[in-house]
Amino acid sequence: MKKLLALSAVAALTLSANVFAQEGEAVYNKACQVCHSMGVAGAPKSHDVAAWEPRLAKGMDALIGSVKGGLNAMPPGGMCTDCTDEDYKNAIEFMSK
Repeated sequence: MKKLLALSAVAALTLSANVFAQEGEAVYNKACQVCHSMGVAGAPKSHDVAAWEPRLAKGMDALIGSVKGGLNAMPPGGMCTDCTDEDYKNAIEFMSK
């Protein structure tokens, strides 16, 4: 019984790690900055408000869909293997301001 309880606690802690969204800047630093800092392959540069404006006009759901499906040179999921939709949203908001 103690073993089952310990395993349940470990599983709960592991699952709870993905419940909280990552900060936009953290996602950017680990996965997005490689391309978005310099505009590699046409990626909108981070903090270039004018470049992000027409993209944001499409809506956040469309932008998240582009990240998840890949767009042009960006692979599906970008470079973030553990991102949720909320993580992508936070990163987009960080880069677009």
